[in-house]
Amino acid sequence: MTVMTSSARRPLLNRRLAEFGTTIFAEMSALALSTGSINLGQGFPDTDGPEEIREAAVRALRDGRGNQYPPGPGVPELRTAITAHQERRYGLTFDPDTEVLVTAGATEAIAAALLALVEPGDEVIALEPYYDSYAACIAMAGGTRVPVTLRPHEDTHDGVVHRRFRLDLDELRDAVTDNTRLLLINTPHNPTGTVLTREELTAIAELAVERDLLVVTDEVYEHLVFDEAEHIPLATLPGMRGRTVTIGSAGKSFSFTGWKVGWVTAAPDLVAAVRSAKQFLTYVASGPFQYAVAEALALPDTYFEAFRADMRAKRDLLGAGLAEAGFAVFRPAGTYFITTDIRPLGESDGFAFCRALPERAGVVAIPNAVFYDHRDAGAPFVRFAFCKQTSVLEEAVKRLKTFAG
Repeated sequence: MTVMTSSARRPLLNRRLAEFGTTIFAEMSALALSTGSINLGQGFPDTDGPEEIREAAVRALRDGRGNQYPPGPGVPELRTAITAHQERRYGLTFDPDTEVLVTAGATEAIAAALLALVEPGDEVIALEPYYDSYAACIAMAGGTRVPVTLRPHEDTHDGVVHRRFRLDLDELRDAVTDNTRLLLINTPHNPTGTVLTREELTAIAELAVERDLLVVTDEVYEHLVFDEAEHIPLATLPGMRGRTVTIGSAGKSFSFTGWKVGWVTAAPDLVAAVRSAKQFLTYVASGPFQYAVAEALALPDTYFEAFRADMRAKRDLLGAGLAEAGFAVFRPAGTYFITTDIRPLGESDGFAFCRALPERAGVVAIPNAVFYDHRDAGAPFVRFAFCKQTSVLEEAVKRLKTFAG
């Protein structure tokens, strides 16, 4: 029975959010608990990050740093560390006082950016499939979501089939109208594992300049790129420094997802706009953890190299196991997710497959269709997370092979 208010006689939930119910992550995590399954659905590590960074948080707590409200833009130590990181790795220079904003994770950064920059009637182009909060944040801002679909492609080299999802640049150009306000870009891309190439990013930049568009770019997996892939911040390309809001996060790079420390880097006017929205969301957050993340960003390159090598090995372990179990595997160039096609298993409905998989195999995955407006385009694809202990992945592979016979 739908509960209605006595005066307006309308549903209680704001109509902009009516299409968004309980997330698939909550549903599948509950299934994992009730069935005792291995949860490869939600993207969080099952071990903590570097011990010295955890101790840095403890030290900040004990020293009374961050236990009260930190500064609205973030503690100076973290803002300075963010600018040093961006300059050291990408040659991007930012003013820590006017061009950096610390947020309650990347999720708040996305929400604040869209609430600040989008008005009712504005169109926002997002690469589909997309992280589920994108759709909700566009809706809360009153914008219109315009998906541009990354499509699966297969190439064969030396007898080996290579699968990846690709952006159709012509489709992207055709999606831009006079009402387009903003491009919402995610690279490395969740859930497909695609890392946009320099050619693709250059085309996006040229389009943004030509049509005078703002760009919000979610780069939280910047340190998780594999093989020959390269992460190229969109803000480094010609004409993009002043129109790009770049979002980063400590959770994915240092395996402390519960700390909820994210950030925005952009030109002063864009940061000021995003801060205007952010101050009415959490106001401030994660005080002691900000000091710890400042130390994390200063870790030597050897940390990031070892982190990436560990995740690459886990990718290869799970990817090989999924292939042996009969899945068609899209080998990710970035992130810590693997997308698979279930049609070789005689299945085509990702929702039904994922809801049955815990009972059938003792493993939880996520149907990619939840990340699509065009649900049919995502129907046969299922996502697995490999940011777990090696022993956990080995057991999951064993179960999936047994299930597949």
